[in-house]
Amino acid sequence: MNVIEADHLSKKYGKDSTMVEALREVSFSVPQGEFVAIVGASGSGKSTLLHLLGGLDRPSSGIVRIDGEDLYALKERERAVFRRRKIGFIFQSFNLIPVLNVEENIQLPLLLDHRQPDKEYIRDLIQTLGLTDRRKHLPSELSGGQQQRVAIGRALAYRPAIVLADEPTGNLDSANGREVLELLKLAVRQYHQTVIVISHDMNVAAEADRVLRMQDGRLMSDTRGGSGV
Repeated sequence: MNVIEADHLSKKYGKDSTMVEALREVSFSVPQGEFVAIVGASGSGKSTLLHLLGGLDRPSSGIVRIDGEDLYALKERERAVFRRRKIGFIFQSFNLIPVLNVEENIQLPLLLDHRQPDKEYIRDLIQTLGLTDRRKHLPSELSGGQQQRVAIGRALAYRPAIVLADEPTGNLDSANGREVLELLKLAVRQYHQTVIVISHDMNVAAEADRVLRMQDGRLMSDTRGGSGV
């Protein structure tokens, strides 16, 4: 089953002489449990593509289906709820809530939805992330690598259909970057997640199941990754 389907996806900014085509007729699909890296130079369209897959921006044309749902056929409020329940986000800047501890930050998507967290699953997730002894710590009391692990936990807390990661190793040193990459691979194996990562880091591409290479807003190649997961 394809969890993600992008069909002739395009995005234009401005008009007439100032128009920029950030994305041009991009089509691909991703089955459940696949780890996909989107790579390309700055300005290639990979961030735009990620934002459209995550419902953070509207395409100029084309369709995005997540778990069979036409994302942009939903009304704004419906899409916000769908995004919270079905799409996990991991950002380069972590985006943790400074007044919430590790456990509260991880549970945040569920709490925002007035859902009772599955305590056993959350406890297992925190243990898998190596944060058991840090679960009551605030973000300011954590290293950068630990904060990114919390962000991964938050993205996985709702058991979303897909996880979208925007340069997740960009603010980390090589050791912590490797650790985060291993955790994303673990999410695919252990939690059967579908993970899409955009990155300049060729180590990410080498570890992915598939590599989508973007250039000038177009999908130039779709190939199998290096060692896989």
